[in-house]
Amino acid sequence: MTGSLAQRAFYALAFVVVAALVCVDSAARGLTSTEVTTVLEAIDEYRAGKEAHIIRDFVELLSIPNVASNLPDMERNAEHIRRLLDSRGFSTRRLSAGGAPYVYAELKNPGAAETLLIYAHFDGQPVQEENWAYSPFSPTLLDAPIQAGGEVVDVSQISGKLDPESRLYARSAGDDKMPVIALVHALDALAANNIDLTVNLKLLLDGEEERGSPTVGPLIDEHKDLLDADLLLFCDGPMHQSRRTQLVFGVRGDTTVDITTYGAIRPLHSGHYGNWAPNPIMQLAYLLTSMRDEAGRILVDGYYDDVTPLSELERDAIASMPDVTGSLKNELSVHTPEGDGTRLEELIALPAVNARGIVAGGVGDKGRNIILSTATASLDLRLVPNQTPLRVRELIESHVSQQGFHIVHEEPTAETLRGHAKVARLEWDDSGYPALRTALDHPAALRLTRLMRLIAPDLIVTPSMGGSLPLHKFGNRLSAPIIILPLANHDNNQHAENENIRLQNLWDAISIYGAILATFGQTSQ
Repeated sequence: MTGSLAQRAFYALAFVVVAALVCVDSAARGLTSTEVTTVLEAIDEYRAGKEAHIIRDFVELLSIPNVASNLPDMERNAEHIRRLLDSRGFSTRRLSAGGAPYVYAELKNPGAAETLLIYAHFDGQPVQEENWAYSPFSPTLLDAPIQAGGEVVDVSQISGKLDPESRLYARSAGDDKMPVIALVHALDALAANNIDLTVNLKLLLDGEEERGSPTVGPLIDEHKDLLDADLLLFCDGPMHQSRRTQLVFGVRGDTTVDITTYGAIRPLHSGHYGNWAPNPIMQLAYLLTSMRDEAGRILVDGYYDDVTPLSELERDAIASMPDVTGSLKNELSVHTPEGDGTRLEELIALPAVNARGIVAGGVGDKGRNIILSTATASLDLRLVPNQTPLRVRELIESHVSQQGFHIVHEEPTAETLRGHAKVARLEWDDSGYPALRTALDHPAALRLTRLMRLIAPDLIVTPSMGGSLPLHKFGNRLSAPIIILPLANHDNNQHAENENIRLQNLWDAISIYGAILATFGQTSQ
């Protein structure tokens, strides 16, 4: 984003026709562009004088290791976050359903008629520290991205305003501790300007999202009354590659399978047995290429039968989005993307079969002249609305059988190998889950979209993001519509080394959260 959100909202008023339509629409709902701009300007002014303080708060939170499997560390994170929230007047609770802790917090507003529930998570992916330029749990501020030659800024010495293109490097800087810090400082900015919230605010902060939130379902079942709300805002994920503010109305589901093919029961010399011994690497390669073509279209019979097509409203939304094909090809050094020319936003509304890893012998100085006994590929299967992990499993297994494989789910015996021309072991991840998509014309979706266009006039409305979140576990149990508000920079390196947050994204998150809390209740129901 360029410039502050307040400036961009102000400039938008110059567009006479659009501004007139927006004002007529919003005035009927008790909210004007000027009121939103006033809130944004107050938050920006407050934040501009507190940047060093905000960064130091963020550094303190990021310094606590947060791999979800390390329960003592996750408890430390939960207690730290509770202290941040308690000091802002929240009533907080530690929740658990047998896994890592969750933090629940509530801030009641006697004058509010509606409740907003915000979800974020505070756990992170495991790290391979040797791949990081700086220690992942020693947050490091650079005045520019690493690849642009950014230099280290001493956080203890900073004062005044910072370069908004600076990057803070640490695990979970972009995914997903940023909303915690942005929310508490948005509340500070509102309080400092005597701006009241127009909603009751609830927070559910997840300590095990990077493990698939395995216990969030039982936790919701146990605490449904606590989580009752009129709108559930998911604050996770990277924003659009254009840096424009974005609302996302769905995510893909996900399931995984590891496929192992088999040759002889021991490795064989490739000279003595080549052309005779079954080669599991080649068997696996043929099997994988039978499942999808070079453009990424899935060749498994019936795979698209259950797919819910995009609505006309969703197709119009995609057509209105900036096409980033050219910039992505340049940024990622890609000559020809998959998809036969279809744009990215349409492709991620379709299911995908992705090979995420393969284990089969060695290459280079690790290569040996042998025919292996096994080869294994791991597939990541991204699902879209109306597909289920169970049905996808049935279709994949049917396809593998049609390729002449005898399917097993445990290590095959020698007798099984002798009795079948080709054997494939399929190991399914039982934690797979379906997709979820909220209708763009849901009443709450329309209200939030109208408000967000006042906050960020160049808003992008996105029917679905390509990634996966545990939305179905909420959608199946709670009545509130679910909308995703991603605010981290798209190049934040989430899950990888040198994860980072661009400071302007943090500043914009503070402004957006504050404006929503201060004005959403003024829009009509």
